[in-house]
Amino acid sequence: MNRALSLPRIVLPRLRAWGLLAAVSALLAALLHHAGLPAGLMLGPMLAAVLAMMAGMQVHLSGSLFIAAQGLIGCMIARGIPPSVVGTVGDKWPLFFGGVAAVTVAANGLGWLLARLRVFPGTTAVWGASPGAAAAMTLMAESYGADTRLVAFMQYLRVVCVAVVASLVAHVFVENGAPEAPPPVAMDWFPPVSPWSLLGTLLLALGGAWLGRVLRIPAGALLLPMAIGIVLHLVEGVTLELPPWLLALAYAVVGWNIGLRFTRPILAVAWRALPKVLVSTFLLIGICGLFAVALVDWAGIDPLTAYLATSPGGADSVAIIAATSHDVDMSFVLAMQTLRFVLVVMTGPAIARFIAARVTRGRPAEGL
Repeated sequence: MNRALSLPRIVLPRLRAWGLLAAVSALLAALLHHAGLPAGLMLGPMLAAVLAMMAGMQVHLSGSLFIAAQGLIGCMIARGIPPSVVGTVGDKWPLFFGGVAAVTVAANGLGWLLARLRVFPGTTAVWGASPGAAAAMTLMAESYGADTRLVAFMQYLRVVCVAVVASLVAHVFVENGAPEAPPPVAMDWFPPVSPWSLLGTLLLALGGAWLGRVLRIPAGALLLPMAIGIVLHLVEGVTLELPPWLLALAYAVVGWNIGLRFTRPILAVAWRALPKVLVSTFLLIGICGLFAVALVDWAGIDPLTAYLATSPGGADSVAIIAATSHDVDMSFVLAMQTLRFVLVVMTGPAIARFIAARVTRGRPAEGL
């Protein structure tokens, strides 16, 4: 296994090493993004950084850049929450809270099982199984003692699985096969932006991230800009300006931060755990499918809407599938996904500590 993970050692000056890493990151990100893989702009740099570590390259990422990237991701999450979510949840709040709680309990139950089986340490297993936004869960997990590398491995593996299964389900439920998607349009990386809105967003992202670190709020560099951004966006109607090129840079920094922490022993752990993680991922997808059946039978929700709403993660790919499918209640899907994310952010740390304490009670702490 160690030989399989080995690459020829590459020794380069620091500037050339970063140039090579940036070039490989851009190539992989472009390929994954063009292939339609969710979070491809983050996964490409992360994979490039993993390859760099396997090859023994000496590259180090500035902590300040990572803090700034977290602030931008927080603003991106805040901007992505639709204003209609409040009214949609208010109209059917028992249904939403019941569905969100069911998926959250199932995910945490699988996290507990992975911890009991010693696949990963308790906190890492719980954060990796959390059914929230993968980038946010990975960033938050680090502040609560989890191994961010293994959390990212679990989260993004599930994102890919959820995207594939959701696409297949859409083929089954939509008449005449796959939904008719609009023709692909090349992304405009440098669209016209409002200078003042962009400046305000940068002040929120960078200032909020800095303040979150100064106040020592766990995951504050992500959560403080996100919380303030949600209030400004939903209550005050403030436009958060985040051009694609800026988000791509933030994704790359987050991907590098994760990938540069992978060592060959960590990769060996992830490889050995892959079968169990895959089984738990598809088990969670199946359980959420049963919850979708319950929504269809008890609440009269159409099958595809119910399935996409309860799908455990991969919210961006789920939103794309919902938008390009006929007769899907887009507001219902986004409201369920958004509410679950908020619930996981609010309860995740306490649940992770609770489960980890009980899993590790009575036996020595487990290392990697």
